[in-house]
Amino acid sequence: MLKNKNFVTAALCLLPQLFFAQYTDVINSNRPGETMSAYAVGKSVIQAELGVYGIKEKHNLLDYDANGFGTDLTIRYGAFLEKLELIADIQYQMENFDTPYTSYKKNNFRQTVLGAKYLIYDPYKNYKKEANIYSYKANRSFNWHELIPAVSLFAGANFVGKDNPYSFSPQSSISPKVMLITQNLFGGGKWVFVTNIIADYISTDYPSYGYVLTLTRGFNDKWSGFIENQGYKSDFYSDAIVRGGAAYLINPNLQVDASVSTNFKNTPSILYGGVGVSWRYDGRYKENQLQTKREDRAKKNKDNKMEQREIDYQAKERKRKSKYE
Repeated sequence: MLKNKNFVTAALCLLPQLFFAQYTDVINSNRPGETMSAYAVGKSVIQAELGVYGIKEKHNLLDYDANGFGTDLTIRYGAFLEKLELIADIQYQMENFDTPYTSYKKNNFRQTVLGAKYLIYDPYKNYKKEANIYSYKANRSFNWHELIPAVSLFAGANFVGKDNPYSFSPQSSISPKVMLITQNLFGGGKWVFVTNIIADYISTDYPSYGYVLTLTRGFNDKWSGFIENQGYKSDFYSDAIVRGGAAYLINPNLQVDASVSTNFKNTPSILYGGVGVSWRYDGRYKENQLQTKREDRAKKNKDNKMEQREIDYQAKERKRKSKYE
């Protein structure tokens, strides 16, 4: 639950007009925050988001210290429809525990989730803000349309192996996970606010319910920063996390990031720090775009030729009839 996934790039924040098409000119990453954005990567686009992080925990009541590291990998694929995204989310973690009496190690998959996300409402589809040519003030005023969020739904399943030390049960299990996602753009897209409402490990003895709120600011076409609040509650474990970090866009298909996470209690107190990279392959998407443009041009040329033949035919008919008048 405490993995360092990210959220958005600065350039994405500066390009809200492209959201209705899902695909953007620059990579749309969920790293390094914990929220899942409402928009998909685009049909036929494949994207990988990889991170490594360090862990430091201290539990005052159980009197243990834990140190270790982990890695997380998210694979996103735009499948079948522009609004649909298939997601594989995997996290592996290794820790050393020290107590006054013993030391031991714990390592396994902390999370394995497979699922799909679908955009059910996009406020920017078929929307265009009209400029007021008579009022500079009106053009600079707050755009109330920005209060309407994009809305997506995620549905998937957790896969837990037998004797997993990060699980509340020694038995293997498969349990549902669902999420409601909203996303708002403010300030012409320089600010992005994302919310995730999550129901996790449904149907198990310890279902978990939580939320994640992320606010991202694009500073320029390369840099962005974010702050985040995450909370979750179950009979097995509950916590509230704050997180912050930044992302840097190396090129339109490659982003690097760094983040830090902590909480405000000592049962246990936690400190996570991580770095990551996001990469996408959009060659097939661009090939499809070029093919579509070629087909459109061919159709337009064909229509123009048919129209010209009709004009030529009519001209010949007028000329023929004029001989008998």
